[in-house]
Amino acid sequence: MLFKVGKLLVTRNESPTPPNGHTQMKAQIAAKYIQFLSNKKANKNSGFTLIELLVVIIIIGILSAIALPSFLNQAAKARASEARTNVGAMNRAQQAYYLENQKFANGATAMADLAIGIKDTANYAYTATSTDPTLDVINKGAALNKDLKGHVGASYSTGGQTPTILCEATTPAITSATNLPSPSNTAGVLACTGATAKVGN
Repeated sequence: MLFKVGKLLVTRNESPTPPNGHTQMKAQIAAKYIQFLSNKKANKNSGFTLIELLVVIIIIGILSAIALPSFLNQAAKARASEARTNVGAMNRAQQAYYLENQKFANGATAMADLAIGIKDTANYAYTATSTDPTLDVINKGAALNKDLKGHVGASYSTGGQTPTILCEATTPAITSATNLPSPSNTAGVLACTGATAKVGN
């Protein structure tokens, strides 16, 4: 007995020669093939259910809630690294300036005198002040954003050397240059004072 499925010719018993353009196969295999084709057509019309979409949206929401604060914290740290780098560069430039001039650069012309290209930015304002330029200078990076921490550095002339220290405010609340406490130099030992902590030299 023969019957056609598309170009397939199905038979219960294999006949020696199927008609031209047809392939002979057993009924069991043909039934599985027909089932496969019908499932394939059904899958073309399938999609996501509302429950599946809601589960995906909830998972994305949870991941966003966890990741967003961490991302914002990293962004603030990246902006704070600007002040750490610049105030550290000011400390080193002050050492070089002192070797040439036997005094530290300070006041309104300090940045031009140091010639290291540091300028105020949207995040920080930089100053170098001194009561006696032959003894010490305080280099400050005052935060202009309430979420950022201010940085303060100092260079001292002690026994023919010019050691430096770099401190960071412990809280973002200390933003203005006047509120940043200057490091201390007691018997040649440099230390951060007030609400600041040492982050470098």
